[in-house]
This record gives sequence, structure tokens and C-alpha cells, in this order.
Amino acid sequence: MVAIAYTVAFEGVEGRLVEVQASVGAGLPGFAIVGLPDKAVSEARERVRSAFGALAIALPSRRITVNLSPADLPKEGSHFDLPIALAVLAALEILPAEALSDLVSLGELALDGRLAPVTGALPAAMTAAEDDRALICPAACGPEAAWVGTVPVFAASHLRHVIDHLTDRTPLTRAQPGQAAQPASRSDLQEVKGQERAKRALEIAAAGRHHLMMVGPPGAGKSMLAARLPGLMPPLTPAEALETSMIHSLAGLLKDGGIPRHAPYRDPHHTASMAALVGGGRGAKPGEISLAHNGVLFLDEFPEFSRQVLDTLRQPIETGEITVARANAHIRYPCRFLLVAAANPCRCGYLADPARACARVPNCGEDYLGKISGPLMDRFDLRIEVPAVSLDDLDLPPAGDRSAQVATRVAAARDRQSARFTRFDLGPTGPRCNSETPPALLEQIAQPDPDGRDLIRRAADRLGLTARGYHRVLRTARTIADLDESPDVRGEHVAEALSYRLPFVAGG
Repeated sequence: MVAIAYTVAFEGVEGRLVEVQASVGAGLPGFAIVGLPDKAVSEARERVRSAFGALAIALPSRRITVNLSPADLPKEGSHFDLPIALAVLAALEILPAEALSDLVSLGELALDGRLAPVTGALPAAMTAAEDDRALICPAACGPEAAWVGTVPVFAASHLRHVIDHLTDRTPLTRAQPGQAAQPASRSDLQEVKGQERAKRALEIAAAGRHHLMMVGPPGAGKSMLAARLPGLMPPLTPAEALETSMIHSLAGLLKDGGIPRHAPYRDPHHTASMAALVGGGRGAKPGEISLAHNGVLFLDEFPEFSRQVLDTLRQPIETGEITVARANAHIRYPCRFLLVAAANPCRCGYLADPARACARVPNCGEDYLGKISGPLMDRFDLRIEVPAVSLDDLDLPPAGDRSAQVATRVAAARDRQSARFTRFDLGPTGPRCNSETPPALLEQIAQPDPDGRDLIRRAADRLGLTARGYHRVLRTARTIADLDESPDVRGEHVAEALSYRLPFVAGG
């Protein structure tokens, strides 16, 4: 007899339905798993055998073959344990085969039959919903999977409970969504002393999701500013929260089934490898740029990253997605992130400080910031110098707007952008904020007044703006106008946008 259970294999954030076919037939006694399993899947036979023993289920002295179809699709992960066990139980006629026909299952089996949590419960529930099937998963994964809402999710803590549910002895209750994850307590923007220009740049970056480059001496507050940027961004929309959570589910970052509604913040160390940053490695897992989807990616000590690693950011910044290519698969991950980079002006950090003269001026700065390629630097809409803060400024009481006040202005600017894009009916794949506006649409929504046009033409020659740089100035000016509640882009908006494109003293 051949019995069939269903589970999923992951290709990026997408789940593909997999048939788990189990056959118990004549031949030498054995337990074989075929269908391109990895090591973790191949070892499932020992976990399944031990879990059956804990339930006093004896495997017959016959040939047991489990095939994972489609056979040419790589199968990775321990979540195949539960569907393999269910398929074998149905082949042994312990479970009714029809009970598995409308069910997707996943879960790792402990040797005593307990179900251990696995990654990917949320995208698995999405796949089950698309195929109009119910989902059964470990108890720890139930609150996460239940967020999909359109599919029945049953969570069990032991294989015995799954068997009782499928044989109608003790049906499981449907899992309920977990509590929305709350952001970690974030410090307030008002706590940053001085740096008013940098605070303004943060507000513009948050309002239009413009990439920001900060250069300044050590201790000037670059990391403090970057850490406060997520607190200025509006909560994720339901669609954005689901997109982000599916990536975090695959990475095992969702805690207690909570779906985050706040912008994620990722700050990898400069020793991060290319696979860690853009994705790849074993199983082609998502990298930091995808984990920062719809949020902030902060790269401190920017020139210290490998130049090869940095240049891999150029395409994802433009397209909003990354394709991890492998010999047998091409895995796509979304990565619409706000890149914030921070760097010292030179390796020693005190290039412009007369009290700490650098012995290698100006070569020290040129060599250091020169590690950032021109095409990558061109992708930063906002480039600011963050000067050192004087001791007198540190003694002053907190000044300026609080994060909540800035966030209110940012949310209003985002609402204006959303309403504008809605009028053009660009669909779900269209731009969500000004930084993503395509050039054809930019001509319609960000054409400056005569003063602004004259200014940007003169500045284009003087600054050597590329076509990409020209469009980025227009996008930034459009965001500044939105913050100013202006329907038109005026000359002062263009002037402020151009002020953020000036080259740095060294390496610009």
C-alpha cells in the first residue's frame, strides 16, 4: 500500500508543496528515504523509528520506502520528520489515508515522540492556504502559523496527540495567533545633543526611505543617530508585516508567535561575509539585507567591509530583491531596506581635527573612503558630515523634537506618498515611497518650479551628477516637499536636496 502525506519545501520565502509517499512492501527489511533529501532529512528515519518505539508501534520486518516528490527538488531541514511519520503510519493502516489528503504537516520529532519547533511555519501556512489545506505543526509554531487566518492550524506537542486528532479520539483545538511583537525600548532622538543637520537628514531618510551616508570622527554620535531611525518610521502595514515575518520565520527569529509591526533594525559587524550580508551559505538562507526588509540596515565602519561585499549591495539597492544563484536553484528574497552607512573620515578618524594632526593628510582620507566605489556612493541620496560634539553642547539640556513628534511628521509624509501612488494605480508591485519612484513617474510628480529646474541644471554640471544622481535629487526634493506639506517641488526643496549630494572633503 502507498500512502501520501503533504508538507512543504522552501525556495526563498515561497513554499512548494511536497508529496511524502510511503510504501510498505516485500523485500529485505529496511527504511529508505529517497527524493533528494539532505542529511537532516535522511536522519529522519532514526528519529521516526525511535518515536514509534516510544508509542509502542513496531515497524514490520518489511521494506519501507519513503519518496519525497518532486524528486528533483532539494529537501532540507528537520521539518520533514512529522509528514514522514504520518505517511508511514497511514501505509501501515494505523491512520486513515483520507485523513492526510487535506492536511499539510511539518515538525521535528524527538526520540520520545515530542514535536520540536521548526523554522518556516508562517510561509508553510501560506502555502497550505493557497492549496486549501489545513496545517498541523508543533505547539510552539502554532501561534506564528495562525496569523495567516485563512487556514485551520492545529498545533500539537507530541506525535500521540497528532494520531489522536487524526483518528478522532481527541481532536485538537485550532491555534490562535500570538501577540503582536513589541519593539525593544528605543532611545529618543531628543537625547542626541547637537547634530541638528543630521537629525534633519534622519527625518528625510525615514519619510522617503532614502539611503543615508554619515561621515564623522569617532564619538560624534553616528551610531546613536542610526539606532534612533527605526523609531521615526511608521508601523508596518499588514502586508509589510507579513512579508517581513515570513523572512524572519525562515531565519527562526520570530519569538512566541509574535508578528512584528515595527520596522526591523539590523546592524551586522564589518567582518560579515558576503553570504551573511546578501544571503547564501548552506540552504541559501536569507542574509542581513533581507532580514532588514521594510526596515533599516546599519553598516558601521562602512569602509572596513570587504569591497567585494559592499559592491554586492548595488543591485539589491536598485531592485529591492536579491537572487541567490546556486547550481540547482535560484532563490529570490525581497530586500527593500533603508541603508544607513557610517564611516570615519580616515583610518585614524581625525583627518580634520587640528588638535590631532594626521601624519598622512590627505592620503589617509582618500585611501580610506576611496574603498567605497563611485557607483555605490552614487546610490546614497543623503550624504552628511557629522562633526564632533563640543563639551559645551553636552552640558546643554535635551533640545529639539522628540522621536514621537518627528514620527508624526514622517507618517503624514508617507500618507501623502501613498495617496499619490494610489492615484496612478500602479498595483501591489508599485513604489511604496518616494525613493522607489521610477523615472517615468518622477517626471510627473517631482518636476520642480522654474527656480528649482534652473538650480538643478547648474548643480548637475558643477557636481557632475549622473542620470541616477539627478533622479535621486528629484526624489529627495519630493520628500522634502511632502514634509513641508507642499504639493509642488519648489526651489528651496531642490536646494536642500542638493546640499546632501555634496562630496566629502576626502574620498567623495
